[in-house]
Amino acid sequence: MRAVRFNAVGRLALEEVGRPEPGPGEVLVRVEAAGICGTDRHIFAGEFSAKPPVTLGHEFCGIVEALGDSVSGLSLGDRITVDPNIACGRCAMCRAGRVNLCESLVAIGIHRDGGFADYAVVPQGQAFRLPENLDPLHGAFCEPLACCIHGVDMAAIKPGQSVVVLGGGVIGMLVVQLAKLAGADRVALSTRQAAKRRLAEELGATDTIDPSAGNVIAAISGASGLLPGGADVVIECAGVPETVSQAPWLARRGGTVVILGVLAPDVRVEISPFDVLLRELKILGSFVNPFTQGRSAELISSGAVTVETLISRRVRLSEAAGIIAAPAPSGEIRAIVVPD
Repeated sequence: MRAVRFNAVGRLALEEVGRPEPGPGEVLVRVEAAGICGTDRHIFAGEFSAKPPVTLGHEFCGIVEALGDSVSGLSLGDRITVDPNIACGRCAMCRAGRVNLCESLVAIGIHRDGGFADYAVVPQGQAFRLPENLDPLHGAFCEPLACCIHGVDMAAIKPGQSVVVLGGGVIGMLVVQLAKLAGADRVALSTRQAAKRRLAEELGATDTIDPSAGNVIAAISGASGLLPGGADVVIECAGVPETVSQAPWLARRGGTVVILGVLAPDVRVEISPFDVLLRELKILGSFVNPFTQGRSAELISSGAVTVETLISRRVRLSEAAGIIAAPAPSGEIRAIVVPD
């Protein structure tokens, strides 16, 4: 079978490999669709830790084609989405219920072979069933949506509150929808690209801002801005230093800032500790998807969250390595790899 193999920093290629066989408690999945994530590009560039040689792809869905011994609750032919993050279940964080902070966390598509391939093997506990009639390209959005759900959970948005979303990529577009579902009255999204601002408004944003048009802090939280004094919640989804440094200044007194975007490990951003203290801000990090993959599958399956308009292009497995190795083109939200 074919697989996109990460062999070292800057080395990624489509290779012929043997088809894996499921072990006890595992299932073999014929991959139908897999999303190209910014993390895949970070791995290629050496900005996110992985374990080469490994098949990339941690956002995918497919059809169960074989069952290992002792598998229950799944059947041949089931369409599933995959939670890539495998916790040990034994460390202090796992015993405290904080499985995303597991001391031995292993991720499919990062530390063990993932979904940029014709087939993948996954533990049955990482598989969540999807409706037979669901478009498999939509199923590939379950993992990023699950990460967004965790971030919105941490933000604890209350009905009637105001939310600012920084970044118009797939994470920002999903967070806009989740904020509206959580009951936010005002949801403002900031992104430079006009097409993404229009799409955000179609998905429920009440306001959009072009940060390149002027002082974004004044435009949002200034005395004559969209939300004078700031928003109840600010969620950083772009994963760039500029928006991380802006985020605290866009929150109101007593507000909450959630960092959801992924930055390279060596990035540093200045904040004002005095301002954080004086305005009693909460600044929180949100990492992956603890116990949210099932909720994500339900939201996508029910149509409560829209993902079709987030698909920028469908690409072949043979194109994936080149796409990951290149910067994302302007305007792209999500490229989906379809192995067939």
